[in-house]
Amino acid sequence: MGQTSFCTTFETELIGRLTLASDGEVLTGCWFEHDRNLERGAAGELVRDDALAAFAPARDWLARYFAGEKPASPGPAHRADGTEFQRAVWAELERVPYGCVTSYGALARRLGERLGRQTSARAVGGAVGRNRLCVIVPCHRVVGADGTLTGFAGGLDVKRRLLELEGVDVCRLCDLLAGRAALGGVPALNRQ
Repeated sequence: MGQTSFCTTFETELIGRLTLASDGEVLTGCWFEHDRNLERGAAGELVRDDALAAFAPARDWLARYFAGEKPASPGPAHRADGTEFQRAVWAELERVPYGCVTSYGALARRLGERLGRQTSARAVGGAVGRNRLCVIVPCHRVVGADGTLTGFAGGLDVKRRLLELEGVDVCRLCDLLAGRAALGGVPALNRQ
């Protein structure tokens, strides 16, 4: 018999429905509506359980986030299965501060320093694209080297909305990042 995962949904006005998954103890997935990763990301059979206690911290965290509050970091207890490299990339994503962005190349350089070996932006991009915990593990904070909003499971409009919610001035993003060679987490481009 296969593994059972539990699921529920979380509704947002900003980006629509999120599907949450849990192994019964911690959060194991958070996907956008129509997310290409949902089918391959859930382990085994998904059984709906809206009252599962493991979902309560995630719902609280997401409610605060979508209310425009800077949520606690790290987010709710979570675990995502993946390769050692993917897990290292996802851990690095969690280090990108709220309201900041970084590039795939900068993420690769920082990860390479931590791992003690060179890592490519392309490999990092592949791991970012397999993130099973959207919003909570903030893959939306990664942009192209020239500041463009690139590849995102939830769609580029959702990525833009999440960044704007965090106070990032997406209109100025390309101009600012195009002139930076070494992105390490560009501070919030707050609309002030």
